[in-house]
Amino acid sequence: MMWAAVILLTTLLPSSSMPAVSVWELFSFDSFAHAFLFSVLTFLMIVGLAKQFTFPRLRHYTIRYSLFLSTMFGISIELMQHYFIPGRQGDIIDVLANTIGCLLGIVLFKWIYVW
Repeated sequence: MMWAAVILLTTLLPSSSMPAVSVWELFSFDSFAHAFLFSVLTFLMIVGLAKQFTFPRLRHYTIRYSLFLSTMFGISIELMQHYFIPGRQGDIIDVLANTIGCLLGIVLFKWIYVW
């Protein structure tokens, strides 16, 4: 939960301090930052849901729920940036980077705990 709050705060702040160097927009520093943040979010969510025993369905479908929730969180942030934050705009490249990060979080989890 704390990591989600960190992501929310850092993505809704003005982006004037971030480097603007990029060869292609998907390979920019901003996209790598989004992918990193969301891979950690998804990884932590999977670990947390797998260790809980209150909701067996969540425990059984941990990866699916984590992927869905993390991806929807990333889309919501971009929509908030676009519609509610002056000076910021939502970006489909950021949504793509967030989703790639979510998938990398699943790979990281499987690499550490399964494989």
